[in-house]
Amino acid sequence: MKKQLWAYLPAIYIVFVFVQSLFFKFSGAAESVYIFQTIEDWSGLGFFEPVMRILVGGSELIASILLLIPGTQALGALLALVVISGAIFFHLFSPLGIVVHNDGGLLFIMALGVLAAALCVLYVRRSLLCSLIHAVTRRS
Repeated sequence: MKKQLWAYLPAIYIVFVFVQSLFFKFSGAAESVYIFQTIEDWSGLGFFEPVMRILVGGSELIASILLLIPGTQALGALLALVVISGAIFFHLFSPLGIVVHNDGGLLFIMALGVLAAALCVLYVRRSLLCSLIHAVTRRS
């Protein structure tokens, strides 16, 4: 029972962070468009906004669903880790910066929390993750 709790508490944090941002990403809210447009302008990739905004939102939705199902928590945490690593990268290495729109760094701090929570879920569910990796490599 304790193991279940230690997997669900960080998973619920990730789901909270991801789900509360979905409206902004899917509706094309100004803050979300600003973030992805800044990355597009910096990277020179002409398709980044709105394509990546929708893809990231979709990935966050899928990760959230997977994190709520015991048998798929490791996969959800892995997807969350990939998505949030991209967010952290762009906060640190693009003109986006740590503080976005005078938010005091809140988005960046929440991203670091998601990173830590995803690592926690992966640690608790490591046997599930190892089984998944073994199943995939055995098929190859």
